[in-house]
Amino acid sequence: MPVYNKLVRDLIPQIIQSSGKESRTRILDEEEYTKELVIKLKEESDEYFTAQGPKESLEELADMLEIIRALAVVHGSTWEQLEALREQKAAARGGFQERVYLIDVDDNA
Repeated sequence: MPVYNKLVRDLIPQIIQSSGKESRTRILDEEEYTKELVIKLKEESDEYFTAQGPKESLEELADMLEIIRALAVVHGSTWEQLEALREQKAAARGGFQERVYLIDVDDNA
C-alpha cells in the first residue's frame, strides 16, 4: 500500500474511491495546512523545472497558481487583492515582459 502523507486537491479522495480503491485522509489544522501548502508549492515548482514540454509546464504552472490562491487566503487576502498588489508592483517597477537582465550597478556614480 503506497503511503503519501501529503496535501492533495479536494476531489482526490472521491477520484480514488471512484476507481474502486480506498484511502485514508484527515483534515489539517491551520498551521499544518500552511506548512503543507508551502511544501506543495515547492513540489509543484520542482515538477515545473523537470517538465517535458509546454503542455506539462503549463499544467505545473496551473497547479502553482491554485496553491498561490490558497496561500493568499491563508495570509488573510483574496486572489483579487493579490492581483491588485501584483498590478501595483508592475506599475511601480515593471513586469518581466521586456526580458531585462541586470549585469551590474556602478555605485560610484
